[in-house]
This record gives sequence, structure tokens and C-alpha cells, in this order.
Amino acid sequence: MNEQQLDQVFLALANSSRRLLLDLIAARPGCTLSQLQAEFSISRIGLMKHLQVLLDAGLVMAQKQGRERPLYFNPVPLQQIHQRWGDQYRDFWASQLLRLKAAVEQPEHTTTELTTKDLL
Repeated sequence: MNEQQLDQVFLALANSSRRLLLDLIAARPGCTLSQLQAEFSISRIGLMKHLQVLLDAGLVMAQKQGRERPLYFNPVPLQQIHQRWGDQYRDFWASQLLRLKAAVEQPEHTTTELTTKDLL
């Protein structure tokens, strides 16, 4: 994922209406924009603009079937973001938690004797 694609995903997720639209599409695979419009208090044109931002970011896929365009959630961009940042922080915090566990389980320490040094 390049920086431009990353920016598009974050831009798409920065708006609460788009997040709601994405949640609805994820919960109702194959739904159409017409079916989702009742959930929003904005115009169809406004909703279409929000959908286009989600499509441009790759978070939603549309498949034209006659006059309809069923919508599907695409989790790949979110997974790529998670892998980019989540993995590096997961390793750090997992090691910190293991150190904390070892410090707490040491028989010679009581919880009142633990210091910040023991935990970090």
C-alpha cells in the first residue's frame, strides 16, 4: 500500500457518515445504495459521494448487475494498515506483558515490592 492509497483509506474513515455506510455494507453484503438510503438523512447525491470515497479507497467493491450495483465490504486495506502498525506494536507490548507476568509471579516479590523497573 503506497502513501496515496493510505491517505485515501484514512480520508474515507475520517467521516462518521462514511463509517456508518461502511458498517452497513459490511453487515449487509450485496445490498444496494437504494436499500441503504433509508438509514441516512442526507440526499441520494450526498450518499453517492460518500460511497465514491469508499470505492476510491478500496474499502467497498461494487459489481454491476443490470441496473443494480450490489456493494461489498473489502477488508484488505484495513488489514494492510493493521499489519503496517499493529505488528510492530504487538511485539513490543507482548514482550512487556511477559516481563510483567514474570515479575509478578516471582515468589520473592510481593505486589507491594514491585518497582517500575521490574515492570519495564
